[in-house]
Amino acid sequence: MESVVSCAAPKGRPREFDVEEALTAALRVFWQRGYEGASMSELTAEMGIAKPSLYAAFGNKEELFKKALDLYEREKLAYMTEAVKEPTSRKMAERLLLGALELQTSSANPRGCLGVITTVSCGQEPSPIRDSVIERQKSSRNALIARLEEHKQNGDLPADIDAEALARYMTAVMQGLSVQSGAGASPQELKSLVDMAMRTWPGR
Repeated sequence: MESVVSCAAPKGRPREFDVEEALTAALRVFWQRGYEGASMSELTAEMGIAKPSLYAAFGNKEELFKKALDLYEREKLAYMTEAVKEPTSRKMAERLLLGALELQTSSANPRGCLGVITTVSCGQEPSPIRDSVIERQKSSRNALIARLEEHKQNGDLPADIDAEALARYMTAVMQGLSVQSGAGASPQELKSLVDMAMRTWPGR
């Protein structure tokens, strides 16, 4: 069921808007600009609402970003959750990389990775937004490490493989796809990176 919020306009009758549509629009702005680069004026313009309506429905900019990040993980990164269910490490790695490739080559999405764009734009100084993004990335990596450890235990991966290092390698390749995509690499060039990574995969 669609969620519609009615917020009081400065004059006249209350203004209604679809929360999910507004959040999707906000996600696109954050995805293109990063957290710091996304201005409130650009957010409200793309969302089609006034600032008071934004605050009433989503809270402040930080809370809006976190909700947009939830949507990004739920819809755009769903392939990662499905990938770890694959029966072999090779199939898992292939699904992860092809999922990342599809994300970067879809005409429906901005190029680049929301997490990478945001952590870069926030700089190296500690901030709640940067910390939140890094913590989510860490959680995803830990899930990947745990699954790789299982593949080691069942003999799918060599016993001397460092699961954490392999997970970081996979993360680096996936982030590399987003960086290369943002720099203008073609779908064919990105696919060649996926093929190279799969040729060197140590599992069955």
